[in-house]
Amino acid sequence: MNAPVLIVGAGPVGLTMACELARYGAPLRIIDKADQRTDKSKAVVVWSRTLELLDRAGLAATFVSAGIKWSGANILAGGERLAHVDFDEIESPFPFALGLPQSETERLLEERLAALGILVERKTELTEFEQREDGVSSVLRKVDGASETLESSWLIGCDGAHSRVRHGLGLAFRGAALATEFGLADVHLAGLDNPPDELATHLHQEGVVVFFPIREDRWRIIAEIGNLHGEARQDLSFEEMQALVARRVPGVTLSDPVWVSPFAINERMVEDYRVSRVFVAGDAAHVHSPAGGQGMNTGMQDAFNLAWKLALVEKGLAGPDALLDSYSPERSAVARQVLKDSGRLTEIATLKNPVAEHLRNFVARHLLGLEIARHAVAQRLSETSVGYPESPLNEGSAHGLKGPAPGARCIAATPFGAGHLPRFALAAAPSERASKILGDYWRIMESGLRTPPDPKGAWLVRPDGYVAAVARADDLSPIESALTPVAG
Repeated sequence: MNAPVLIVGAGPVGLTMACELARYGAPLRIIDKADQRTDKSKAVVVWSRTLELLDRAGLAATFVSAGIKWSGANILAGGERLAHVDFDEIESPFPFALGLPQSETERLLEERLAALGILVERKTELTEFEQREDGVSSVLRKVDGASETLESSWLIGCDGAHSRVRHGLGLAFRGAALATEFGLADVHLAGLDNPPDELATHLHQEGVVVFFPIREDRWRIIAEIGNLHGEARQDLSFEEMQALVARRVPGVTLSDPVWVSPFAINERMVEDYRVSRVFVAGDAAHVHSPAGGQGMNTGMQDAFNLAWKLALVEKGLAGPDALLDSYSPERSAVARQVLKDSGRLTEIATLKNPVAEHLRNFVARHLLGLEIARHAVAQRLSETSVGYPESPLNEGSAHGLKGPAPGARCIAATPFGAGHLPRFALAAAPSERASKILGDYWRIMESGLRTPPDPKGAWLVRPDGYVAAVARADDLSPIESALTPVAG
């Protein structure tokens, strides 16, 4: 069976992409070479901005009920708390981080996808593909050796750090591996002097240890285990992790391990997320340090960004060039910032020079003692600060108006992009010109006007809740300038 969209990879990113496209009625197929979804916790946090985007599809409440809310994070050294960040300072309908194992994230997304009539085709691998002007021809191989040639209009690679789609496009994955090796363990623990709903980062000269609550009775631990010398370690014993934690955080004991594993950190990304009719998203496009828990969230937000654009194009409601060309510059800019932030956090946390350590601890204690600094950290971690200020879709300016600028996130009581069609929203005072815009672009617009942040202005908001254009109330031409290329 052929389909307009083929998604390769059924992790959180591919499943998010599939759920969004299916919600919008775009036919698709999604394949994965694994025989079942992961049973490992892997990524363990869903941040506020991701929950906001899930809320458009009515999924946020399901996610929240399946996880635990993290109310804050602590940074400690030598048993002394250097800083505390309150997540209730996050400016969002979801002012918390959600602790949720990746296995649960995938389960919830796959169940929603099945409810939308799409099943993941497992034990199915993409072996090769070829682009043409009007589509993509892909060869799929089943576990029993049978093969199929699938014709699709679009191919999306959500197939991880070793992406066959990325390799097939010949995209350079620029970056490097860090020289430090880490270990993770999912365990029960006792003796940790920390609230059960808060993260704890313990800085130690031997290496950092971070504790994440992932269940009411279970924690994820990530710890620095040494420098890489030649090949990366292939195994890590529970006893090694237990001894390491006991030295660095005295009084803490581990038990009942579910998963113990070493891992190395790569910081890499591609420059272009799109080559004609083929796209890459998530780890296929960018990988980075787990510091801050940004990886899965950034990938899922790649999917949210691309899905509404591709759905409008595939349904014939928008021209392909302006919308699809915006995906790579918007999301690659975000990935560059995430790489920079997570890399800096890792570098700071793994300092070994005693003078540098003392300076780091001094700065953490005094800088994060300031409310404005704690607020900025909470917004950055939660990804609510993510925006597209340099997007090619932007028009107009918010200068002199009280409201978000083009490219900024916009929050409303009713989520933008809810429902079965990706529609732009116009927030403006009633006028003949505003009514004409709604009429001229009715196929991609909400039928009614929303209340503007400032009555002197007008805001065009994209289906993903980011501002596309801002205009003065007496001159809506920037709104039309933004809509015209989109509508083709």
